[in-house]
Amino acid sequence: MKKICGVAVAVFLCVMLVGTAMASFWGEKLQTLVPTKNRLEIPLASINDGKAHHFKVQSTDGVMVTFFVLKSKDGVIRAAIDACDVCYRAGKGYEQDGDFMVCLNCRMRFASDRINEVKGGCNPAPLNRTIEGSTLVIAMADIDQNSWYCKYKK
Repeated sequence: MKKICGVAVAVFLCVMLVGTAMASFWGEKLQTLVPTKNRLEIPLASINDGKAHHFKVQSTDGVMVTFFVLKSKDGVIRAAIDACDVCYRAGKGYEQDGDFMVCLNCRMRFASDRINEVKGGCNPAPLNRTIEGSTLVIAMADIDQNSWYCKYKK
């Protein structure tokens, strides 16, 4: 019995060590941005693949604001705070499932081509954005205005 427990403990420790190594290898899912001249600039080439890209930036009130950017199937680059009016207190945000963003709290699914089009309720809170040449631009004023959504993030 002691031998079985010893093997179980050894396997558990190996799994934990490998898991930790894998997490540090791939890094965290949020890329930290630093504003330049009161705006965030993201190269379109880095977000043009149809996948949700998650970012974080510190607002002027000190809250670390998380948001995602993706190119939807209709070819539009979209951006939203990683929270909504309903589930923001859970601090969980969204993950991508194909052409949908899924709330990690209530599991509601939102078509990517509706992001920035529909707001309020359980929809991802839209972020204003512009495209200047080959760069997506988000004003820090918009980040600051929406920082309250992220006060509960873990």
